[in-house]
Amino acid sequence: MGIKNIIFDFGGVVIDWNPRYLYRNIFSDPSEMEYFLTNICTSAWNVRQDAGYPIADATKELQMQYPEYTNEIAKFYGDWIQMISGEIVENTRLLKPLKEKYRLFGLTNWSAETFPIAFEKFPFFQIFEGIVVSGEEKIIKPDKAIFEFLLNRYQIKAEETLFIDDSSENILAARKMGFNTIHIREGISLQDQLIDMELISN
Repeated sequence: MGIKNIIFDFGGVVIDWNPRYLYRNIFSDPSEMEYFLTNICTSAWNVRQDAGYPIADATKELQMQYPEYTNEIAKFYGDWIQMISGEIVENTRLLKPLKEKYRLFGLTNWSAETFPIAFEKFPFFQIFEGIVVSGEEKIIKPDKAIFEFLLNRYQIKAEETLFIDDSSENILAARKMGFNTIHIREGISLQDQLIDMELISN
């Protein structure tokens, strides 16, 4: 059965997001920045907001826990847009050509409060027929339920769909459900992978 649909993850695939882009301008000591991101504004803390937890509550709670970092914690979402260095052009330039042959969708772990900021900033988001944001649905990848939600909303089948993500955990979950997959990681060209799958021409 051929590919009819392509689902893109966003961060690490079409958007270059990294909190260090913001915090390297806040901390003069790189080791303190790494301590802060490893122990205070952690990935696990950020994922809670991606799953729908209110940013204001999350920020206040963390500031109470670490009052010595009150200002730095406030900047995580207050200056959040500075964590995006831009779009990953070698991948976003493929979207319009792909749109001519396939239905394109987005499936992203992203806070419902911050995603609209990026959506307004980057016109390429308009190319997608539909986007499922974890913070809006209060389910995050790799939970099977968010994949099923997208399939049901847009009436598509996993076996007719290619899923592209930079997380090995999300890729594994998608494979178990019957999706075709491309795992984006260092040294992997999305264009080359699509050519190899005969989804685009050289």
